[in-house]
Amino acid sequence: MLKPFTPRLVYFEPKALEYPLGQQLKEKFEKMDMEIHYTTSHNQIRNLPGENEFQKYRVAKSTLVVGVRKTLKFDTSKPSAEYAIPFATGCMGHCHYCYLQTTMGSKPYIRTYVNVDEIFEAADKYMEERAPEITRFEASCTSDIVGIDHLTHTLKRAIEHFGQSEYGKLRFVTKFHHVDHLLDANHNGKTRFRFSVNADYIIKNFEPGTSPLEKRLEAANKIANAGYPLGFIVAPIYLHEGWEEGYYKMFERLDAQVPMHARDDLTFEFIQHRFTKPAKRVIEKNYPLTKLELDEEKRRYKWGKYGIGKYIYQKEEEEDIKTHLQSYMKKFFPKARLEYFT
Repeated sequence: MLKPFTPRLVYFEPKALEYPLGQQLKEKFEKMDMEIHYTTSHNQIRNLPGENEFQKYRVAKSTLVVGVRKTLKFDTSKPSAEYAIPFATGCMGHCHYCYLQTTMGSKPYIRTYVNVDEIFEAADKYMEERAPEITRFEASCTSDIVGIDHLTHTLKRAIEHFGQSEYGKLRFVTKFHHVDHLLDANHNGKTRFRFSVNADYIIKNFEPGTSPLEKRLEAANKIANAGYPLGFIVAPIYLHEGWEEGYYKMFERLDAQVPMHARDDLTFEFIQHRFTKPAKRVIEKNYPLTKLELDEEKRRYKWGKYGIGKYIYQKEEEEDIKTHLQSYMKKFFPKARLEYFT
């Protein structure tokens, strides 16, 4: 059973202590008898313990840095939302394939930002500019926010902030089951709570440090019963021996846990496995024994929006994935909406 995340080391930016949440977290960590350090910037954590890069990487993934988010210009988001909203950066999970491997580069430690009201003010401005259109904010582009929220409760505040808004919606995805403190949040149906799910083979081999599927699905059931709109991201869809049966069984397990009342407004997002050359280098360095298939020869190259190409499955494999997963979704959840396949 995966316990809620407890950092091994905590760093504070001095400025973070000027905010109520910074003070609260410092008191909380002192009571927990945590090792507390100070840093001039949440982007500059040096001299982490460890005898080699491999050890330092693992220490970094269990280090929490409490800082102030200076850039309040939000990135435009993925296909599922207009903007990414930055409450945290980094993740304590060890998913071998994760794109954060490369975007985080030499800073794999977890950062949480305490100037939450300033982040909300920036979000409100974006909503005002687009009103009366709905503006959706994605809170998990750079982190698994649920994984640290039992410590910070920032996500809970965000759920309630957007719950009160006229034109805003919040969404995020998680691989963690620690959701009990979010069940009584006043969400007003404006937060879509999504769980990342996958076939057993992928979770077992490539997602260490995350909750098992059974726990994620129990949490999804609780979330649905708390009235949140529910969604599932199947990612990365990864071809392995027996993948058709593996994903079919996954859908059977979803079917067993998703209550009937949540199915009229259920969403799915399908993302096939892809990797870049820089990602491959980082993955092989951080997880030298990984079974992840990263053979460029077996893939086709697709140019990316920002000039970095990705290796994705061959056309016929992609069609095969699409056909199978869409048919499973229609069989078990005929009313569900597929937001995208990529």
